Amino acid sequence: MTRQLAGMYAALMTGLEDDGSFSPERQRALDAYVLRQGLSGLYVGGSSGESGLLDVEELLAQQSVVAEDAGDAVLIAHVGAPSLRDSVRLAKNAAELGYAGLSALPPHSYPFSDAEILAYYRELQAATNLPLIVYEVPIRTGRPIGLETLVAIMDLPNVAGLKFTSTDMFKLSMLRRRCPDSTIFFGFDEIYLSGAVLGADGGIGTTYNLLGRLYAALDRAIQSGDLAEAQRLQNISAVFVEALLETGVLPGMKAAFRAIGIDVGLTRAPMLMRVDDGDARMTELVKRPEIAEWLS
Repeated sequence: MTRQLAGMYAALMTGLEDDGSFSPERQRALDAYVLRQGLSGLYVGGSSGESGLLDVEELLAQQSVVAEDAGDAVLIAHVGAPSLRDSVRLAKNAAELGYAGLSALPPHSYPFSDAEILAYYRELQAATNLPLIVYEVPIRTGRPIGLETLVAIMDLPNVAGLKFTSTDMFKLSMLRRRCPDSTIFFGFDEIYLSGAVLGADGGIGTTYNLLGRLYAALDRAIQSGDLAEAQRLQNISAVFVEALLETGVLPGMKAAFRAIGIDVGLTRAPMLMRVDDGDARMTELVKRPEIAEWLS
């Protein structure tokens, strides 16, 4: 069964100038690299793109640049913002640019109730005709959304599915059973195989930016039932992510891109590298044979 928007998507990073402002040129260099890796498409304007540190005008500009670059790639715009008004503005702009779908973090700038979160998604899904992917990510929002609330949200007319970035695998299995027609993406790169085994229809991840070919191959191994190959590829992903956790995920990813000759700038303040030798660590990591073979 093929579900709407299913597949493997890079949670696209953002190119920044040396002064921290949005850089269309660096974004285009990043887009060119990511788009040639054989993924289904790009997930634009999410946490991996530092969206919480960008203003709405920058996010709108990024949507436009990526739309110009994308060719036949499927584009999903993350439009979650602290203000529902800003979310709707981002959603409508993505629809005008020809994006295939939307996604959004739940509102989390205050301790909103499940009823308020449901109301947010009800209004957002009605703002355009695009399919909407809900986002469950407790490490970002500070709390999980209740199971029954998630099911109610996923039953809304324009809601196509869910990006599930949680290690609560039992909850994932319950959602798969209760929402059999919904598209479920799994968001932890280093254990994607676990989510796929429990019925995820695809993945959306940060490290897909650099290692998209690896994740495309992992998906093929899963689809063909080659468990040994899937485990081998997942282990390479886990080694890479383990190194990133020491440097900080996004600062480390940007250092890895610098190491292969693509300058997408530094992360926006106050996000910093966690170690003094982060660039050296990532330069060494991308030269390791098991990593280097997957670089485009």
